[in-house]
Amino acid sequence: MVEFESALREDIKTFLSDVPCHPLLVRLAWHDAGTYNHESKTGGANASIRFEPEILHGANAGLKKAVDFLEPFHAKYPSVSYADLYQLASVVAIEAAGGPVIPFRFGRIDSEACTEDGRLPDATKRMPHLRDVFYRMGLGDKEIVVLSGAHCLGAAHKDRSGFEGAWTTKPLVFDNEYYKNIINGDTKGLLLLDSDKALCDEPELEKLVTTYAEDQDAFFADYIEAHKKLSELGFPA
Repeated sequence: MVEFESALREDIKTFLSDVPCHPLLVRLAWHDAGTYNHESKTGGANASIRFEPEILHGANAGLKKAVDFLEPFHAKYPSVSYADLYQLASVVAIEAAGGPVIPFRFGRIDSEACTEDGRLPDATKRMPHLRDVFYRMGLGDKEIVVLSGAHCLGAAHKDRSGFEGAWTTKPLVFDNEYYKNIINGDTKGLLLLDSDKALCDEPELEKLVTTYAEDQDAFFADYIEAHKKLSELGFPA
């Protein structure tokens, strides 16, 4: 642990207690890291999302607010890269929402090289598309299912994604309700998109969904591993 990590974590937790934007911070980190291409070694967790045109990509609608929320933390801790700050804020937000403690290490390097639009998942599409996106990152089917579980936090907004509503009844709590709702099917008042339904398109995927719906500890254990991989995409060796 670097000398200022504890203080920075506490500052983020204090901020979240005043401004409960846990889902927004998780989404910022996800969308920054999720642009990675493991073949070209471009994109990844490098904070390029804070620049135009990347921050203006359709999938990133609303994330300028998250960038602005974290700017004072970078001003207070200038030795922390934006890339590290975005990823640390995400793991702190998950923990503060009742989720697992995710290992974190510093060392990400900031970049101004924005990636082209279209590297992030499209919620209107199913497994072939999700595999294209996740395999490009160097991740697999298990990561598709377990990382989708972060939808337990937050809600979709029509002015950002074209959809409206939360995936769970407690959108500021990190738990396994998301998977229970997928198994239950369309539930009045809750969101269930094609990309969510896709997790039950094949028996092996559905088996994972069922496991996570029945065993939150199993979900948390696998989520820790998958989120750490995601947060370190493009991480210097």
